[in-house]
This record gives sequence, structure tokens and C-alpha cells, in this order.
Amino acid sequence: MTSANYHIPVMLAQCTEGLAIDPNGIYVDVTFGGGGHSREILKQLDKGHLYGFDQDIDALANAPQDERFTFVQANFRDIKRYLRLYGVKKVDGILADLGISSHQIDVPGRGFSTRFSGELDMRMNQSADLSAKEVLNTYDEGKLHKILGIYGEVKNAKTLAQAIVSERAQTPFETTEGFTAFLKKYAPRGKDFKYYAQVFQALRIEVNDEMGALEEMLLSAVELLKPEGRLVVMSYHSLEDRLVKNLIAKGKFQGEVEKDFYGNLIRPLEPVSRGSVVADEAEVAANPRARSAKLRIAKKIGK
Repeated sequence: MTSANYHIPVMLAQCTEGLAIDPNGIYVDVTFGGGGHSREILKQLDKGHLYGFDQDIDALANAPQDERFTFVQANFRDIKRYLRLYGVKKVDGILADLGISSHQIDVPGRGFSTRFSGELDMRMNQSADLSAKEVLNTYDEGKLHKILGIYGEVKNAKTLAQAIVSERAQTPFETTEGFTAFLKKYAPRGKDFKYYAQVFQALRIEVNDEMGALEEMLLSAVELLKPEGRLVVMSYHSLEDRLVKNLIAKGKFQGEVEKDFYGNLIRPLEPVSRGSVVADEAEVAANPRARSAKLRIAKKIGK
């Protein structure tokens, strides 16, 4: 499979422009995937170096054979620890294209999509312990209610959680096809596929601890960036975007903005883009995944 088929990069030009690349700088693509963004960064490097992180072993097949590139098979939450192993303490830019790759969706056995029948897996790191099947068959009603409501914004989360616990007592959930058939009874009329997507999103986020990992990566990014270094993050749902937006605007994920004695904002980053950048109509038409993408660009404050 070619990297182009693996995953079509969204807002490629906007992401690389946002990094304001120094040809001799050090950069990190924390969501390597098909390598589309990384290849574009490499085109602009001279003596610089790029580190590409991906916890999915499938992504390794897309790694370019280039002495300026290092592939790191790891969750981006551990970015600081792994870069330290390579002797890297500060970087000029960090890029994150969050969420799931087209490749992961299109492989039936990975269990990410309602379009195929496969095992209820949803692990981005295929060696991880927790799967969607385990979540559905072992989590108590309260925990299921919480993840469905918060991560999936499922309106009838409580009812669905109760139904899952009742159903699995008779027949444990095993496949995406079987689980989708079960969900059909609880989906709003005419909105079946949106409902399935919300439930699958909630499970995927829980299985991969995506929100916890994102928080850790963002805090590490703030430490790793040199003064004026760029942080470029593209998100695909409101939960992710809210974390990124708050960190850039407030310097923290929750709470009020803090100011110093003179009324200046206390925060490590400042926005470069005004609000979020979105894909144009032509890109959305060519790549529907771009429709929900929001790109935010910030730089590290300091001399």
C-alpha cells in the first residue's frame, strides 16, 4: 500500500507553512501515519532533522529512507522521553494531525469502521491490552454512560449504557457488525450512521486514552519548543479542539485566564492563526475527511 492510499494529508500546505520551517531546524511530526506531512517537511529541510512518531506499527512501512528522518514507534504522549534518548532537548516545531488515519478505518480487522465486519478492536497500538470488545463487555453501566456521553456526545447515553449491560449478559459483543445491528434499535430515525459514528468515536477515544495522551503531548510540546518555535495542531472533534484552543489562549486546559501584576496574560504560547484554519471547498470535495478539520497554530513566547 502506498502512503497516498494509507492516508491523504489534510491541509498539507497550511500545516507546513504554519511550522515556518528553518532548513536547519529540528522538527517532530507526532502523528506520522502515511507520512504525507513528513515528506513535505523534509522537502524544506537542509541540514535539519525530522522525527516521526506513530504508535501503529503499520505506519513504519511508510517511513522514508532519508538520513534526515528518524521513525519512532511510540505514543506521542511520550515524545519528551523518546526525544531525550536521541539527545534532543529542544525543537523548532511540532506538528500533530489528530484522530484516526484512513488506513486504520479501511482495514476491517482493526474494528474502527461500521462499514465492515471485524472484531471490536479499535487499538491504535496493536500491542496494547484494552480493546473496544473489553470496554463493552466489562465496563459497568456508570462508566459506559460517562464515556458515551462525554466522548461521543450520545444523547441517550444512559439508556444505551443500560441496554449494553443487559444485552451482554445474554450475548457478549464480539464484532462491529453485531454491535452495529444492536445499535440500530437505539439510533434516532434517519440518523443511524451519525449515531454509530458517535458511539464508535467514544469507544475509540476510551480504548486509546486519546484525551489523556493529547494533554500529555501538548504539555511536553510546550517544554520542548524553543522560543518562537511553532506548534501546529489539527483536530477533528470539539473535545480535542477545546484542549488545544484553551492551552494556546489560557496556558492551561481549564479555568480562567491568569494575568501578571501588569495585566499581561500568563501563558507559554501565543496564537499565530486567528482562530482556527479550515479547509477550502475544493479540498473538502476531494477529501471529505477535511470537512471537520480545525487547524490551530501557535508559537512559544520568549526570546
